[in-house]
Amino acid sequence: MNQQFHAFSFQVIFQCELLKSYTQISMGNQIIKDHKQSILFISRPNCSVCHGLLPQVKDLMEDYPAVKLGHVNADEVQEIAGSFTIFTVPVILVFVEGQEYVREARIVHMDLFNQKINKIYKNLIG
Repeated sequence: MNQQFHAFSFQVIFQCELLKSYTQISMGNQIIKDHKQSILFISRPNCSVCHGLLPQVKDLMEDYPAVKLGHVNADEVQEIAGSFTIFTVPVILVFVEGQEYVREARIVHMDLFNQKINKIYKNLIG
């Protein structure tokens, strides 16, 4: 199976921790590659929807400790748009075993998003 990973700098969000910044390009590949399930939250600083949604996603992820959550500022990492075909923000990309599995953009219904994550999580983690 040929897996394509995208290189970019990003921040990883750990439960109950502040954002940790990474500047190594290879870290973007690693979060997707090294974890059965990972989520990238892509936003911009001037996006009010992004600022309202990110805390909700962080709170939701507390129920899924095995899921690794990364945050990408699309203004700082402009190549993210081309790498993941991003046309708007916020975008939530869910990866399962290195492959994009779910994509939510702009207006995200958290109840439905939670159902999708829960289904994936139960199938992978048990």
